[in-house]
Amino acid sequence: TNPGFVVRITQAGLDYAHQQGIAILEKELAQLTLPDISGDFRVLRVGKVHYELSRLRLRSFHLPYSRISPVPNVGLQVSISNAFAEMDGDWRVKVLFIRDHGSFDLKVENVYIKISLRLGSDAAGKPTISTSDCSTRISKVRVLFSGKFGWLYNLFHSAIESKFKKILESKVCDSVAKSVHSELQTYARTLPVTAKIDARTGIDYSFVAPPVATAQSLDTGLKGEFYSLAHRSTAPFSPMPLSLPSDHDRMVSFGASSYFFNTAGFAYHTSGALVFEITDAVIPKDVDFHLNTSIFSAFVPQLEQMYPNMPMKLRLSTLTAPFLNIGPGGISLKPVVDVQAYAILPDSSLAPLFLLSLVRNVSAVIDVRSGHIVGSLNVGRIKLSLKDSVVGTFPVRLLQSLMNIFASEVLLPRLNARLDEGFPLPLPDRIQLFNTFVRFHQNFLLLGADVHFQPK
Repeated sequence: TNPGFVVRITQAGLDYAHQQGIAILEKELAQLTLPDISGDFRVLRVGKVHYELSRLRLRSFHLPYSRISPVPNVGLQVSISNAFAEMDGDWRVKVLFIRDHGSFDLKVENVYIKISLRLGSDAAGKPTISTSDCSTRISKVRVLFSGKFGWLYNLFHSAIESKFKKILESKVCDSVAKSVHSELQTYARTLPVTAKIDARTGIDYSFVAPPVATAQSLDTGLKGEFYSLAHRSTAPFSPMPLSLPSDHDRMVSFGASSYFFNTAGFAYHTSGALVFEITDAVIPKDVDFHLNTSIFSAFVPQLEQMYPNMPMKLRLSTLTAPFLNIGPGGISLKPVVDVQAYAILPDSSLAPLFLLSLVRNVSAVIDVRSGHIVGSLNVGRIKLSLKDSVVGTFPVRLLQSLMNIFASEVLLPRLNARLDEGFPLPLPDRIQLFNTFVRFHQNFLLLGADVHFQPK
């Protein structure tokens, strides 16, 4: 299935996410708990030596050098080098008649960690992240004992360092797997794959396939589909293949296809949201005009005779969902709107008067604000034709100026007010976009941005 919406995280975006993740992993590793260690060994001409190490406390774990790389057909790989840690604890030793105890400091140096992350999606279209592989290699462990018998500590010095090395190498990868599951996977699940936009419509951002890693980026195809909350039905058209250009330096880019926008028109049409009723009460007070038969009789003479001095209502609707086109020059559409005119009788019932067909060229201005796609419409002059009339024929060109007033002063502000609220982009929690741009390409809109993550 072709996606209707594509999200790309560039290397710059991965590097930024990596910085946040390494900070979390450092805190996780600094909370490692190590078991008490004890053992016996024999020394020639001395006998059996028994030692115990307890109350092991990790003071810090630093990851100064690391990088993240997308690996095609695999996912992401995180490489950490020259990491180091410090810890302390208590020791006790017994050999022959000698007993001693004290404290020790342990320094772990030249730690190398390699982590492979598998990226996928579940049956609900939500992202999944897991550790597919982890390896840790520690080059150097130094234990510094405090006490009176230096020769005694040296007897089990190397044995202790070897044990610490094995335990730490195992514990680090356990901690990585825990951090990926409890922190990274949990955070990824905050990505909203469906969202209610208003009382009539929702938007579906579920994954259509697992993320795809390339040499320079991570691409994720989303359904990118609006739907009616009351009656979800399949759009009578399909998304075309969508391939994003890589000619910018932003952290993320979003590709919104013409399918994405056209399912919005389809959903709003299906839900009845593209039906507008105009009465005199909704005409702005600064417009010197009233919607009644007395005004319209100047253009339709029969009105004054059949329905003298009565208020009117205009009902605007579309027979089909509006279909827009996206090209390098921008977004354009040419909706066909039916305008049914009624007289409002004294008993509040409606008497149909005439039916007009209205065609108008419309262009859209798109922007990104507060994590939402926002927009506004610009309209050209309308073209009218008479489809039906109960009050006889009349020259519709006389109504041209009047319909332009209704469209520009009443209908357009209502549409633009909704578009100014915007439609949410697929963003996980605590992500803010800045330094945005909007570019138009054939059949899709490209949005680019840098990212700021707000920690808890």
